[in-house]
Amino acid sequence: MKTLYQKIWDTHAFAGAPDGSCLLYIDRHLLNEVSSPQAFDGLRDAGRAPWNSGACLAIADHNVPTANRAAGIADPLSRAQVAALAGNAAQYDITFLGPDDARQGIEHVVGPELGATLPGITLVCGDSHTSTHGAFACLAFGIGTSEVEHVLATQTLRTRPMKTMLVRIDGTLGAGVTAKDVILSLIGRIGTGGATGHAIEYAGSAIRGLSMEGRMTICNMSIEAGARAGLIAVDDTTIDYVRSRPYAPSGAAWTQAEAYWRGLVSDPGAEFDRVISLDAAAIVPQVSWGTSPGMVVAVDGRVPDPDAETDAGRRESQWRALRYMGLTPHTPVTEIALDKVFIGSCTNSRIEDLRAAAAVVRGRRKAASVRLAMVVPGSTQVKLQAEREGLDRDFLAAGFEWRDSGCSMCMAMNDDRLSPGERCASTSNRNFEGRQGSGGRTHLVSPAMAAAAAIAGRFVDVRDWTLEDAR
Repeated sequence: MKTLYQKIWDTHAFAGAPDGSCLLYIDRHLLNEVSSPQAFDGLRDAGRAPWNSGACLAIADHNVPTANRAAGIADPLSRAQVAALAGNAAQYDITFLGPDDARQGIEHVVGPELGATLPGITLVCGDSHTSTHGAFACLAFGIGTSEVEHVLATQTLRTRPMKTMLVRIDGTLGAGVTAKDVILSLIGRIGTGGATGHAIEYAGSAIRGLSMEGRMTICNMSIEAGARAGLIAVDDTTIDYVRSRPYAPSGAAWTQAEAYWRGLVSDPGAEFDRVISLDAAAIVPQVSWGTSPGMVVAVDGRVPDPDAETDAGRRESQWRALRYMGLTPHTPVTEIALDKVFIGSCTNSRIEDLRAAAAVVRGRRKAASVRLAMVVPGSTQVKLQAEREGLDRDFLAAGFEWRDSGCSMCMAMNDDRLSPGERCASTSNRNFEGRQGSGGRTHLVSPAMAAAAAIAGRFVDVRDWTLEDAR
């Protein structure tokens, strides 16, 4: 009996070594402008070329501007990195999606969108949130710059097997509770190191009930729980999403592929190194209060008191987080006021995320106290789809900024950043000190929660929020 992870591993691993490592064949390699320049330089210095350029897809996303893109990239380093990726892709005949390409976007949005992400494959990228792609029952994880070079040169990676963890979530999510709340709730329970060294498989009726976009959100933040990868088994939802994508197989090849993909589930009785169960009905909208994704609390809760923590190390970490965040113990979450709101990132910038946020702001107006509320679609195609549906008009009428696709404020790139002391409701994945700008204070929430916070000027519970509550 094998787990889903073991099935993929066994079809890709070879050349085992006495130390337990082996070579893992890599089917798909995503490249971005931040982690690839040195890798390509290393290839040239060694007189090598990519082993299989056709397995690579190069996407400019981290450094591209999301406003006034026609003016180009102002920052010299960012401009040089994007130019280097374009030049390297041209030299080695790698498909390049630059700022002006209609297929451009965040790599972890574009890969699935194009069908470059397929069930059963191994996929790597020089970015930690590569775990996103595991929603398609593929083994996907981030790698370092030296490993980017190794995969380019050999189409393999020297690595060790991961431990396995099953996270089973059964039941029905309540109204206003999203995939973002599910993963934040899990991280709050097990901590940011709770899944270290593991590949998490998410299962249960609540997971099966999610769309592919919701599944990607959960797998995206597996890394925040310490995991190397997150996976979800193939079902009809997976197959229907992949069907007819540009990079997906067709005709007889599709029939053959689908037959194989449907076997990408854990066998009954397969054993995991660790099993965790959650009740979907018990999960409520979450808001992070500290400087770690594990520092989360229910929206109807209060900022915790570190003095109630018995572990001295955790107690000091919590006090440090509160000092940085400018918060006081026991403060109700709904009394935390905001300066900015960011809806975007590889976690929550897909069309369903934007629909959920637009439904909240429609017919309403951003609070005057919120200096900036910005919406950054995950790809150009997501942006165009949103505009066809009129979502951009909903946001603009509510006082939000409507941007071009890119990583944006998630990494404080270009001018999309917080100033010292500014507090932001963000749909991104990390709330570390300075993550969205030096001295910036980030609270992680779902798209609907972020949108409601922008209207109210503070956090509100989307489960029972009305227009009157925002006044």
